[in-house]
Parts: sequence; C-alpha cells; structure tokens
Amino acid sequence: MAQVDPSARLFSSIRRRLTLWYSAVLAGILLLAGVLLYVGMQTVLLTPVTDLLQREAQQQAQNWQDRGELPPVCSAAPFGRAPSPYFIACFDPAGNLIGSDQVSATYVPAFGSSILARSLLSGSVSSATDTISGGATFGAVSRFALVVPDVASHQILGVVQVGISIEGEIHALRTLLALLLGVGAFTLAGCAIGGSVLATRTLAPARLAFERQQTFIADASHELRSPLTLLRADAEVLLRGRDRLHPDDAPLLDDIIAETEHMDALTERLLTLARLDHGAYHMEQEVVDLAAMVAGIAHRAGALADQRQVRLAVETTGESLVLGDPAWLGDVVLILLDNAIKYNRPGGSVTLNVIHAGTQVVLTVRDTGVGITPEHLNHLGERFYRVDRARSRQMGGAGLGLSIARGIAAAHHGSLTLTSVPELGTTATLSLPAATVAASPPNASSTEHTRL
Repeated sequence: MAQVDPSARLFSSIRRRLTLWYSAVLAGILLLAGVLLYVGMQTVLLTPVTDLLQREAQQQAQNWQDRGELPPVCSAAPFGRAPSPYFIACFDPAGNLIGSDQVSATYVPAFGSSILARSLLSGSVSSATDTISGGATFGAVSRFALVVPDVASHQILGVVQVGISIEGEIHALRTLLALLLGVGAFTLAGCAIGGSVLATRTLAPARLAFERQQTFIADASHELRSPLTLLRADAEVLLRGRDRLHPDDAPLLDDIIAETEHMDALTERLLTLARLDHGAYHMEQEVVDLAAMVAGIAHRAGALADQRQVRLAVETTGESLVLGDPAWLGDVVLILLDNAIKYNRPGGSVTLNVIHAGTQVVLTVRDTGVGITPEHLNHLGERFYRVDRARSRQMGGAGLGLSIARGIAAAHHGSLTLTSVPELGTTATLSLPAATVAASPPNASSTEHTRL
C-alpha cells in the first residue's frame, strides 16, 4: 500500500493555503478597485446627463409658466424647431399626456408613459428620474420629470418630462464592466500560478529545516537506544549485589533504572514519530478484528484501571474488520485507553465502543474525567504538549502519545478526533476504513511489506 510522505502532505497543504490567501487578498483588492472604478465612471458619465435634463426641464417649465400655455414642443400645433437631442412630453395635473415632441411620439412611444408623472403628482416631491427603453434606435433613455406650478394661483399647471438617450454611456459602462471582469479573471489566474510558485520557494528553507530536524531526531533516537540499554543493564547487574552496596546507593540505582526506562520509552516514541513523518516504516497488511483487539487490550488494562479505581466497559456490535498493522493499531488503542484511565477520577469510568458504520469502523473511548478546556483541546496532539505538565511528568507522559496515535491513524487512511467538556469528560474517536472480507479473507493475512 503506497503512502504519501506525511511531510510532503503537510507542506503541500501549507502551499495550497498560502496560494489561496494570496488569491483571496488580491481578489478582494481587485473587487474593491473595480467597484470604485465602475461607480466613479458611472458618476462621471451619468451625472452630467441628469444635470442637462434638469436644466432643460426647468427651461421648458419656465416657458410654460411665462406663456400660460403648453411649451411649443408640447403643443399640438406644428412648431418648427431645430433638431434637439431631447425628448419632451407634457402632462396635465391628473397625469394625462397632453402633448409631446414629434420624435418622442413617433419613435419612443414609451416615453409618453404617465407612470413617472403620476408617481410624481401623487407624492410630495417636485421632481423625479427614471430610465426606460427607447427601442433599437435610441436604446436606454433617461427621463427627468418636473412639476410646473402656476406662479399666480399656486396651482399645478402640470408636469414637464424631458429625456435623452444614454445608450452611449450605458455601452461604455458595459464595456468597462467586461474589461474589469476579464482583466480580473486573468489576474487571479496569474496570481494563483505565481502564488503557488512563490509559496513553494518560500517554504523551501522551512521544508529543508524540517527534514533535517526529523533526520536528526531519528538518528539521535537510534543512537541513544544502545547506551540507554547498556546503562540500564549495568544498573541492574549492580543491584544484584544489593546486600553488598551502601544503603544509600541502592535507591540511586533504582532511580537510574526508572529514568533509563523513561528515556528509553521517550526515545522509542521519538523514533516512531520520525519514521511516521518520513514514511520510512514497514507496515503489515492484515485483516484485524478491531472489536476483538479492543476487548483484549481492555482486559490487559484491567489491573491499571483497578489500581486507579476506574471502571472499564467494552461495547461492540460483533465483528468489525479493518485492514492494517495489528501492532500499530494496538498501540493506538492502548494510547487512548491509557490516557482515559490515567486522567480520570477515582470512581470514574471508561467506555470503549466499536461499531461498523457504513464504510468505516469507529472506535470511541469515552471517559468521565476532568475534561479539557477548549483552549487546550485545540492543541492536543501537538508534540510535547501537555495540559498539566507536572501531572503528566509524574505519570510518565511526554506529550507524544496522541501525536503517534494520529500518525498511525493517518498511515491507515483513518482519522482521530477529540471532543471534551470540562468537568464531564473526554471522548476520543478513531475512524478507520472497513476491510472488505471478500477481498481480504480473515484467515489469509497478507505478508506484503511496503516501505513508505
């Protein structure tokens, strides 16, 4: 079973995140700049149009007030006038169309609609604007309507409505929007590619340092095993002649043996972690009944549980088969159970539950201990991290157990998650892919060894 180098997965994940952050930041800047540019151009192009319409409407309203009758452009009589870019219509106080220029009436029938005039007359404002379609010839048409009062009687003479085609401005804005979207997409694509390259180069020194660190840990752990073994053996040989030793020397030798055992366990775990990081390990591929394994380990841990006055309970739903290395899977179960017992209260309980859920076999180890606060829970599994360092040291812990358990779970394409409620307890959940019996019969264990 081929495995990907865990360190490669780690740095690949970091590279992807950096690239996403680069792209997200640039996308935000481009979006903000694009919105500001578009709104600015819209203001530059359309604000003068509104000002022109307002001035023309005021001029037509002035003519209406001065003459006491409709402006020439709205009169039914055929007034000749020079070509004008404006469309003009007049409405009575009821909002009914009473006249319009010939161009509006002929080519832009919708311009004479009374919707804008009626809404203006029914409200408390004296002017209003909107945009309508002027057909294929004129495109979008912006309208400005103004209430015309009678200066003498203070009655409303009607509403004068002035419009002008803004199709050119709208086309310019559409072109600008298309350019912004195109340039933005091209820039983001370039940023994603460039960001990935830059992230790779940025992480290169960190990756080299990480690899050297892991190599040093592996080499140092390997080299320490022999002297520690010799030191412990020498101390045990000296203790055989305990009767000939000075009374104060024997306890010192006992301490030496205890500390060498602790150092040997720490060295072994560091070596295991280094191998997991590099993927440089042999992993047996066998069909394992996780439920039976959990029951056996719980039975062996019964003495420790009795010593700490903790009740053990195992709940299974029958055979739960997974494919993996029995020794390593046993280590994971033992690590989780050992933590649940050691960090429990006297009179507490630990429940181990194994179920076969679809394509996964799930082991949950639930204890009734003191629990873990959220700020510590997020760091569990980090190397050498311990919530209570004094207590962990007293119990022989080094803060590496959960790191190893997660590494082994990942090597088996599984996952390990932790949840906890302070003062109520902690639950560890190990999920592993279920083995297919038809593909891997329980009585035919594979002897394949894969160097990862």
